[in-house]
Amino acid sequence: MQKILVVDDDEALRRLMRLELSDTYEIIDSGEPEQGLALALENRPDAILLDLRMPKYSGYELLQTFTSFSRTQPIPVIVVSGEAGAQTKEHCKQLGAAGYFEKPIDFDALRDCLRQVAKTHFSTPRHEVRVRLRVSLKLRGTDRLGKKFDTAAATENVSLSGFLCSCAPEIPADSIVEVFLVGKTEDFVGKAQVIHREFKNAPLWRYGCRFIEKVGPWVLK
Repeated sequence: MQKILVVDDDEALRRLMRLELSDTYEIIDSGEPEQGLALALENRPDAILLDLRMPKYSGYELLQTFTSFSRTQPIPVIVVSGEAGAQTKEHCKQLGAAGYFEKPIDFDALRDCLRQVAKTHFSTPRHEVRVRLRVSLKLRGTDRLGKKFDTAAATENVSLSGFLCSCAPEIPADSIVEVFLVGKTEDFVGKAQVIHREFKNAPLWRYGCRFIEKVGPWVLK
């Protein structure tokens, strides 16, 4: 059973989360935002539901921690907040949130979102270490419109089995791309599958890729 971490100081809402979601997910929750990171590291949940407004702590800061810390970055964070407005939603998106829901929660829509991020988010095997490292790559493949591309990309982090990178072409999920490591030479690494994709900032897309074939040198061995 997949795990969901709920970080919200509203005890009634946490009880409602358990009532609505515990038939499908194992729920771990805390009303203490200071414990959020420790619980995420200890339990390695499949998704995090995070409130923005909590006493003595900014949910924005915790969101940024979750989405930038290498060991929690692969975990999708869905903001659940009483704050409305396009500006708030856009700010959360820029900080890396995978979704945004206003209170009161539409649980049918939330379940759909959780199913979607479970299918698409880039997960690293738990025995692997993800390293924040900027590496120059070249990706070759076919974009959403069926056009061939040969484009530069830069990683945000890497692991033995894959990487998170940004580039301009819109690549469909589950696509296969050829990966080249660019340095003094251009070395063919192998082929990788696009496991996760999201729009970053115009004109860039962010992709989580997992190798399905490695024949050449990679930054981690």
